[in-house]
Amino acid sequence: MTRVVEAAPSAPERSRPGRTVVLDGSGLTLDDVTAVARDGARVVLSDDPRVRAPMAASRALRDDALRRGIPIYGVTTGFGDSVHRQIAPGKARELQAHLVRNLGCGTGALAPVDVARATVLIRANSLARGHSGVRVELVERLLDLLNAGIVPLIPEEGSVGASGDLVPLSYVAAVVTGTRDVLFRGEVRPAAEAFRQVGLDPLVLEPKEALSLVNGTAFMTAFAALAVTDARRVARAADTCTALAVEVLNGIAGPFTAFIHDVAKPHPGQVRSAANIRRMLEGSGLARGYDEVVDEAGALDGGGYRELTVHIQDRYSLRCAPHFVGVLWDTLEWVERWLTTEINSTNDNPLFDVDTGGIRSGGNFSGGHVALAMDALRTAVASVADLLDRQLELVVDEKFNNELTPNLIARLPAGHAEEGLNHGFKGMQLACSSLTADALSRCMPTTVFSRSTECHNQDKVSMGTTAARHTRDVVALTEKVAAIHLLALCQAADLRGADRLGRTRAVFDRIRARVPFVGVDREMAADIAQVVELLHDDSLTETFDRLAG
Repeated sequence: MTRVVEAAPSAPERSRPGRTVVLDGSGLTLDDVTAVARDGARVVLSDDPRVRAPMAASRALRDDALRRGIPIYGVTTGFGDSVHRQIAPGKARELQAHLVRNLGCGTGALAPVDVARATVLIRANSLARGHSGVRVELVERLLDLLNAGIVPLIPEEGSVGASGDLVPLSYVAAVVTGTRDVLFRGEVRPAAEAFRQVGLDPLVLEPKEALSLVNGTAFMTAFAALAVTDARRVARAADTCTALAVEVLNGIAGPFTAFIHDVAKPHPGQVRSAANIRRMLEGSGLARGYDEVVDEAGALDGGGYRELTVHIQDRYSLRCAPHFVGVLWDTLEWVERWLTTEINSTNDNPLFDVDTGGIRSGGNFSGGHVALAMDALRTAVASVADLLDRQLELVVDEKFNNELTPNLIARLPAGHAEEGLNHGFKGMQLACSSLTADALSRCMPTTVFSRSTECHNQDKVSMGTTAARHTRDVVALTEKVAAIHLLALCQAADLRGADRLGRTRAVFDRIRARVPFVGVDREMAADIAQVVELLHDDSLTETFDRLAG
């Protein structure tokens, strides 16, 4: 178990015990997922009979089918390609135990605590819909895990994202039965020991219950839901970075006017991004108006040619920023809609239709929507990383930064002992370029890598879990890109005159409260970590939101 101990994830980021999320199978939001996964919000199952009665009814339908001796997939038959092998009802309970043991073959790093907690929550919500033939007690036991701080240790690798997240979710099912390891009170412990500590008894899974736990999309959707939360921060940061970049480069505010976006090309995300940037530039003494630049250029007076002393248009990474960040905002809108449907769906198989008394076999465990959503979101986020990296090049490069210093080095008086030694943000730009390339390299669509597996029964699969994990990684890389860019922009603002910033001054002040001006060369890895932490604890994001209105 050395691998498990070494890879033990950290505890939830924050605890807000005052909030309670009530599960009813249909009203879970992505913000709820984040609150439970990261903030430690308490969760309870609704006591509304309209929520609890369907669970009892579907269980009764399951038991009736068992008594009649008819084949029920995964209950009295083998799994997958073994569906043609039927067992006696008396073996149905033991079959569930075999399923959990058989799937205990996950590999790779352990999922972080927030992903594991989100997985348990999403699975519980799906089962609470009352179509899965499981006990109310099983759903409540999943919520007990969350409220007691018992975190299943789930290896990230092993799911093809079609017959659900079978291998990863077996680690949740095993914990419910008191087996395998958990993270509890900061330590890796056997699940049974953690149960004893909080006064819980392991469950013996009834027929269909193990299959109901493992045969769904909860693991991939947990990664996806949290990636959306983090990608929203990236979008906010990108709009802020663009506004600051325009200011420190004495750029032109004209490309963000409402006419260009609201009237001429009204993609909602583009409109939103431009409006954010426009509001943040209010009151700026550094950004210039288009008319101001044209007036400075003057008119051509006689002759047929001249070379202007000013540029009346900025480079694309500034001027076209809303057209790239806006794509991310729009992608987030439909991805959030798809994921909200997914986390409030019944996505195991077979399902029990209590209204008609029928048992329905289908494929709701397939993660096609999650997979495509994550491929698209990952691409949109990586594109923003590339945008910010290009903006950073303009800021640090003396050929383009409009008389800022080379690599944003501090201005020193002639003859200073440090003169000629400092290289400012040169290393930071190298690091940013590496992070950006890494993010871009991970954008191959995962959905195209469907594999036929499990004896050609699972002959078309989604790869949704891999897509979601890769998206998580790209978002994390892009957060670091944004952090480096924000540090460079604050350095440039100091050189240009931070007192002349517009509404972006609040962002500058927030960062400067943590990270000082770079007067002479120093190691800046800790500076990057400080700004990433500001993004993660939402204090910087809240500043972005307040400025954007």
